[in-house]
Amino acid sequence: MTTEAVRMRDGPSVTDLVTRAMGGDSQAWDALVERYIPLVWSICRGYRMDHVDARTVSQTVWRQLAGQLGTLRNPAALAGWLATTTHRECDQIGRAAPQLPGSGQTPEAASQPGEQAQTAERELLAAELQAALREAFAQLPPRCQRLIAMLIQDPPVPDAEISATLGIPVRNIRQHCHSCLQRLRRSPAIAALIRAETNSDR
Repeated sequence: MTTEAVRMRDGPSVTDLVTRAMGGDSQAWDALVERYIPLVWSICRGYRMDHVDARTVSQTVWRQLAGQLGTLRNPAALAGWLATTTHRECDQIGRAAPQLPGSGQTPEAASQPGEQAQTAERELLAAELQAALREAFAQLPPRCQRLIAMLIQDPPVPDAEISATLGIPVRNIRQHCHSCLQRLRRSPAIAALIRAETNSDR
């Protein structure tokens, strides 16, 4: 999948959030941070940073975005801007302390432009998938949300407890779960990801 496909896929909603954030909408800004903070932290983890350095990078990236939000030529490409900026900040910390293990060491993959681009692409897709899943899950009926949440707990919740809590016969739990997952799959956010993935493979 190309970066352009990624931009086209999540462009409209991101553009709307950026436009609203530029107008001073704090909720839109919070939504942008919530959506893309996993991307920033994922890149920091790739550099084997400790929590302090990763937090410093994250704060710097969001501070820069706040100052440059109105200058973005293509708001739909925000994820790419964040990835590039995060990599740059991680590199700077790595150069400042190159001998300290776990303090901003640059991963070997980052030394190769091609591999770095592929890594960034995977990070963008992972961030988008997490955002799409959160959006789709929030749109499910409360009963589906509770059922899925109980089924993915670790350790697993016994079927008898699920049945007693949700009022679903034990024999029908898996059927209900399948139905909920199908609703999740049909949500606009997930459907858009599936269409984009299919189109990119043609």
